[in-house]
Formats: sequence, structure tokens, C-alpha cells
Amino acid sequence: MVLTDDERETLLRWSRRATSAQALALRCRIVLACADGLSNTQVGVDLGIHPTTVATWRKRFAAGRLEGLADEKRPGPARTVTDDHVEDVIVRTLETTPKGATHWSTREMAKQSGLSQSTVSRIWRTFGLKPHQVDTFKLSKDPQFIEKVRDVVGLYLDPPERAIVLCVDEKSQIQALDRSAPVLPMMPGMPERRTHDYLRGGVTTLFAALNAATGEVIGSLHRRHRAVEFKKFLAKLDREVPAELDVHLICDNYATHKTPAIQKWLLTHPRFHMHFTPTSSSWLNQV
Repeated sequence: MVLTDDERETLLRWSRRATSAQALALRCRIVLACADGLSNTQVGVDLGIHPTTVATWRKRFAAGRLEGLADEKRPGPARTVTDDHVEDVIVRTLETTPKGATHWSTREMAKQSGLSQSTVSRIWRTFGLKPHQVDTFKLSKDPQFIEKVRDVVGLYLDPPERAIVLCVDEKSQIQALDRSAPVLPMMPGMPERRTHDYLRGGVTTLFAALNAATGEVIGSLHRRHRAVEFKKFLAKLDREVPAELDVHLICDNYATHKTPAIQKWLLTHPRFHMHFTPTSSSWLNQV
């Protein structure tokens, strides 16, 4: 086997290049060894492969030269799902909706596109399409949005010295339910059991204050969530927070937090400071 200078240089580069596939590098070494006059058996022993493999790539190189070292096209059925099919599914998913429905399902898309349901599912997974999922968003129209965000985030990132930052909110309309019979405890081979029916005890409201630094929560339950109850909750915070610390409260814009009674209470307790999140921005309140 005789190699030209260009072929030998290319084979040497392919056999040593770090990014070359190992199979291609081995084929290059086979051809180079054969070009040095070695027999198939000797090349097989030196490279740790069967002599038949050496003979195969000797013939492939003699017939196709450098191009003969590349992998041939694999046998198998032709591709049935073309790029046009994939594009059609994606365009339908993004730009149309099926008749009588709010979003596409794999079954309905398969019926319209002529593909199988599993093929549609694979296309959606590949391109990260989930027609059944819907997220919501809300834009704040607060004219002081930027200033309030900076104020609240500043408290999170760089809280004042000798102060505590509390995220305050209330959860109303909590149903107070009780089981109609005692809970039966777990026993070997039997799980804990509870009655299916329950007794209604009305509703309650949970006031909570989350310590932004430690994650500790101060809570209080009240029948309603008026300014009177919020004032009682502030009094509880005043009792539980050490007297030497200032208290910075992060609240939403609920009217209960801004009544004259609350404003008067804050004037008599100067260590309390209120910080309001922008309107429609409850996500900013960690509690």
C-alpha cells in the first residue's frame, strides 16, 4: 500500500487529534501500519485487533482512499417523520387551538396531524411544549413601584443594625374543622384512620410575622381580620420582640394596615416602621 505525502499527513493528524473519534483514529493507524509493509496478522497483533478487521480497512482504503475510512450509511427503514411534520405540529401547537377546546391534547393533535400520539408527545417534550400548563401574571400599576421594591429588597439584603425585619400578612377564611369521631391510631398492619365526615367550627384568621433573617414565625389566631385584630397582633409583636430592637414590618396594601387607629398606635410605638409592597406585588412579601 502506497500513500501520498498528503494522505500520510492527514492520517497522522487524524490518529493523534484529541477530538477524533476512536474508531477513526484506529482505522488511520491500521492504514499507516499497512503502508509500512506489515502484514495483516502483524498489524492485528500490534494494535490488538483481529486480522480480518485489518483486511477490511485495507480494502476500504484501497477503494475509497481517505473517504473510505468514514462510516457507511447504516441500514434500516427510512425516516417517516420529516422536518415538515415536526414544524407542522409545532406551528399548530403555538398558533392554533382545537375546536371546542382551550388547548391541544396529544390525541387531538395526532388526529389532526396524522402522526401517532407518542410521536406528538416526543415532539412536545423535545421542544419543551406543555399546552396543558398555564401560568398567570399581574403587572403592578403602582407609580412608586421601583422605590418600594428597592425599599423592601434593601431590608432583605442589608437590614438595619439593632433591628428586626418581619414580613407580616394575614390568612383569612380558614375553616375550623373537627372530626366527628376520635382519630384511631396506627397499629401493626393498619394505618391511622380518620372519619370521612367532619364538624364545622366556623372560620378563623391567622396573622403571621416571618423573621426574614431566621425564618421564625410569630402567629396569632383571631375570629376576624379587621383593624382591631391587626392592632392586637401588633401589640403581641411589641411584647415578644426585645425592647432594644427596632421593628421593620413589611406589609401589603390591605386597608386594615392603614386605618387611623393603626396610624395612632404606630405614633405611640416609634420603634415600629411600616414598609408597604407595591400594589399587585404580594410575591415580594416572603411570608
